[in-house]
Amino acid sequence: MAAMARKRVAILISGRGSNMAALIEAAKDESYPAEIALVVSNEADAEGLARARSAGIETAVVDHRPFGKEREAFDRALQAVIASRRIDIVCLAGFMRLLTPWFVQQWQGRLLNIHPALLPAFKGLDTHARALAAGVEQHGATVHFVVPEMDSGPIVVQAAVPVHHDDTEPTLAARVLAVEHMIYPQALKLVAEERVTIASGRCLIDGKPAETIC
Repeated sequence: MAAMARKRVAILISGRGSNMAALIEAAKDESYPAEIALVVSNEADAEGLARARSAGIETAVVDHRPFGKEREAFDRALQAVIASRRIDIVCLAGFMRLLTPWFVQQWQGRLLNIHPALLPAFKGLDTHARALAAGVEQHGATVHFVVPEMDSGPIVVQAAVPVHHDDTEPTLAARVLAVEHMIYPQALKLVAEERVTIASGRCLIDGKPAETIC
């Protein structure tokens, strides 16, 4: 039986792309079921573009500014670039744009995002500050499928970290980032191997509910 072809992945970034780097590193292993075929940014000076190019990966820039408030027009331009590279899966890695329902629909079940919190807690921005203010004992990161509602899609993988009594935003953020770099490659691997299905708005891994990794 022939081995399954590696899935072609596009990563969307707006900044330094640390999670992008983790995915690129994982994909260097030829047994990994996905290859990073394209990195796209809406910011021409995004640090992650140079990191991707140095790894031999094609990059592209789709500047959102000429589109003004026409968000779907920007998304259609973005889609044209991605579609021309025969991409199978799209991963968001610090992409600071809210994608329109039109774009999300094009990639339903094939569009992943990583969020620095244990969803459904702390959707949106400033997650570490909000976690500290709430006095939670656990914080973490979540990889989920993207749906039109922000940070609301089916969860593929989560990892929890403890919150220490003397934590600051930077110390907590560093602890969370370490698990982000662990779980994003893991989640992409599961999706690329077609082991993830969605039933009633929840992810099943090999037919079983996804679990939090502590």
